[in-house]
Amino acid sequence: MSPTAILYLKLIGSVTFWGGTWIAGRILAGDMTPYSAAFLRFLFATMFMFVLVCRSTGKTPKCNKEDILPLMFLGLTGVFLYNIMFFSGLKLITAGRAALIIAAVPTVIALGSAILFKEKFTLSKAAGFFIALTGVCTVIGDGNPLAIFSQGISFGDLCIVGCVFSWTAYSLAGKPVMRKVSPLNAVFWSCLFGTLMLMTPAFYHGLISEVIAISLVDIGCILFLSFLGTGLAFSWYCEAIGKIGPSKTGIFINLVPITAIILAAIILDEKIGMPLVIGGSLTISGVWLTNRS
Repeated sequence: MSPTAILYLKLIGSVTFWGGTWIAGRILAGDMTPYSAAFLRFLFATMFMFVLVCRSTGKTPKCNKEDILPLMFLGLTGVFLYNIMFFSGLKLITAGRAALIIAAVPTVIALGSAILFKEKFTLSKAAGFFIALTGVCTVIGDGNPLAIFSQGISFGDLCIVGCVFSWTAYSLAGKPVMRKVSPLNAVFWSCLFGTLMLMTPAFYHGLISEVIAISLVDIGCILFLSFLGTGLAFSWYCEAIGKIGPSKTGIFINLVPITAIILAAIILDEKIGMPLVIGGSLTISGVWLTNRS
């Protein structure tokens, strides 16, 4: 098999693992508090990233004093807040539904980049943003995008919407940070700082008792989220960016919610209704339109 074919197989593996995080998260959210689940996930993910950085650079991760606060902010938004809302939301709504809501992240990042970094927000990007927003509202409103105005939004959906904004904050804040710190190092330090932030609430909310009572299925979910869904998927994705560029690599991100829905239907027996199909199609189309350049 050619190196290019292997690279694309790794990319497909990455998006499959990322799609699987929603299924593993849904299972884990039913058995543990969000704090314990998030802490255990990133405790092992941080270990994996440490080994990955050491192997990639030949030295242990280091950061300058002036980079500590920005990296802590990345840990706060991308690890601490995101994962508390991730597991809280998955306690209440299906994995496929959650994955489609979060699929709108690239369009929100594009809007944030236009506001903060004065990047061009073309008519095409604006159209993509509103199409993706309509798709998300269609998913949340069970087929009626206007239902959120009359019926409101459930707490589970609200948590996943919170994930969208926390990951957007992480991505926008990460842009200037990664001009000074390599992506691998930035991810390691954000994982480490986020894990430290999660430690106290995890112990307060019964981490020890939950670890004592943990099932083999939950252990498998934690290891999947830590090593495959975080470490390996990220390293393969970064490898692809380095070899074929961000544009070609980024196209594969659109497969994540589709993979999540398929896996949720197979593993969790979640039904794929028309609101998901219509809303998902609009969301993914909007993301593609926003980022096609």
